[in-house]
Amino acid sequence: MRAPHLLRVDDGPQPFAPLLAALKAAGLRTGWLALGPTPPASLPPDLASAVALGALRAVAVGPGASVAVKALRGRPVLRDLLREHFLGCALVLVQGDLAAPALHPVGDSWRVSLPDTASRLYRTDQLVAALRRPHPWLP
Repeated sequence: MRAPHLLRVDDGPQPFAPLLAALKAAGLRTGWLALGPTPPASLPPDLASAVALGALRAVAVGPGASVAVKALRGRPVLRDLLREHFLGCALVLVQGDLAAPALHPVGDSWRVSLPDTASRLYRTDQLVAALRRPHPWLP
């Protein structure tokens, strides 16, 4: 299985709702990664405590969602994060500092800005189709 495509975003998830819905309707899985310079501000206290006391992982599960906390030594490794959390995803939207193409909503379309090249504008259906390819940004 190939690694997911990564697109860096500056905003929270709400502006990307139409794209997320279109990808889901097309049968493509999408992930969201908040890659911050500091640990998340609000972890469930019992999970954070369990990890601090030496548990490898602490997981809370309820109807419709789960939360997992894992202790990390050193900086997060992107490849490990993708393998561990986003297996099977066609796309991961990354909020944070990452050297990856940027995605910006532009009305009903999407601008993908590639490093050192001109940006391209996609309709939602075009972007979904591009994400099915191994190299979506090649002409």
